[in-house]
Amino acid sequence: MKIAVAKGDGIGPEIMSAVLKIFDANKVPLEYEMVDMGKWVFDKGFSNGMTPEAQQTIERLGVLFKGPMETPKGKGVKSVNVTARKTWNTYANKRVFQTLHGVDTVFSKAGIPIDITVVRENIEDTYGGIEHMLTQDVALSRRFITRPGSLQVIRYAFEMARQKKARRITCSHKANIMKITDGLFLDCFYEVAKEYPELKADDVIVDDLCMKLVTRPDTFDVVVLTNLQGDIVSDLCAGLVGGLGFAPSANIGDHICIFEAVHGTAPDIAGKNIANPTALLLSGFAMLRHLGLTENAAVIENALLYTLEQGVHTGDFGDKSKPSLNTTEFADAIISNFGKTPQLNAKQLIPNKPGTPTPLKLERNTMLVTKEVENEKIIGVDMFIESNEQPDAIAKKCQRHAGVKFNLINISNRGTQVWPTGSVYTNLVNQYNVRFESIDTYPLNQQDVIGLYVSLSGDFKIPSLELLNMWGDKKSYSSAAGQ
Repeated sequence: MKIAVAKGDGIGPEIMSAVLKIFDANKVPLEYEMVDMGKWVFDKGFSNGMTPEAQQTIERLGVLFKGPMETPKGKGVKSVNVTARKTWNTYANKRVFQTLHGVDTVFSKAGIPIDITVVRENIEDTYGGIEHMLTQDVALSRRFITRPGSLQVIRYAFEMARQKKARRITCSHKANIMKITDGLFLDCFYEVAKEYPELKADDVIVDDLCMKLVTRPDTFDVVVLTNLQGDIVSDLCAGLVGGLGFAPSANIGDHICIFEAVHGTAPDIAGKNIANPTALLLSGFAMLRHLGLTENAAVIENALLYTLEQGVHTGDFGDKSKPSLNTTEFADAIISNFGKTPQLNAKQLIPNKPGTPTPLKLERNTMLVTKEVENEKIIGVDMFIESNEQPDAIAKKCQRHAGVKFNLINISNRGTQVWPTGSVYTNLVNQYNVRFESIDTYPLNQQDVIGLYVSLSGDFKIPSLELLNMWGDKKSYSSAAGQ
């Protein structure tokens, strides 16, 4: 069985060599095809951080095992890590955070065990990186949350929770504020929950989750979140168990999966052979189990846990009264403990049932579209205009352009209504949202909206607009604060 391997930047080659040495010592039945990815590939002019040959190899083999990678700063390029996840639709980012005996934290010292699995949506949200300057003072980032994308990651989370016999699965969100985007994600969560009646499913607002994680992390089991919130919460959880050096990461897709260390490249210690390979090794266990190599994974993981219990450590953690080992020595210590069993959290030896990571050969892009159950109609438009004028002056101009099909409903600035009612104590920027709705919510077409745009553009620059849609009797757009 063959997989693609990218060593990474900084300390990447050192920790990858240590992990592959451990795998080879355990006779893991894998072959490795090295691929070119990372900062040095950016520097050669490849804007996605990988060579075409690397992309072809990964798509042919279906599994990528990668070290940490750096994205050049200030060159207008996208993160190679995010690009890889999005290109291959690895929609679920799974990170397991467990107490490791020998890695002291405030919780381990208090005798509070942690076993949290964070499942983060991996494709959408603000990580689309779709941003524009609307005026010289106003930047816009578009946040996409889709029903098909949400269902994909949430269904994966429920399946994984069922397989691990989880006691609880929690959706964390900010639907109290972002009622449409996070509200859609939360609706999908409870839609899928109906298919898994044996699992306790609940939800918690993300800021409340963060507070509870740092006070009672043992009360959580599986947590599923949107992309940006999941990114933040997963790093918070890493801090609960000792840091990113003990945080594995698996990016799961239907055809291609990526297993990686999510910590940095640590250029300050690169080449010194002192980096901690534990996070990459833990990610490797997830990869081995994904490939059906369950016995190899259990033997090596038990050896790692036993090694940690003995107080063996690299320089970044552990009992400072005991000498630390370098990267190679730490790997050798794990190898010497093959066959030994840790006192805590020993892994069951399940015989290997290796499959093949080779993905289906796709001829076209997959379209993710759900069935529209109610009729859609356009009932208005939000025109985002640039202006330094006061709200009343803007309203008078806009009303002249409304014509016989539109009413001027309200004007807002940074999401706060400033006309027809508002306060002079509301600070303004030079970008307003002017909302027009059709008279008596009569259905409009795009030509009606374009006509309004052309007319309004005689008085204002209009950097952006959004249609106001309804499905059935439900308005599918937000209100301004104070509206």
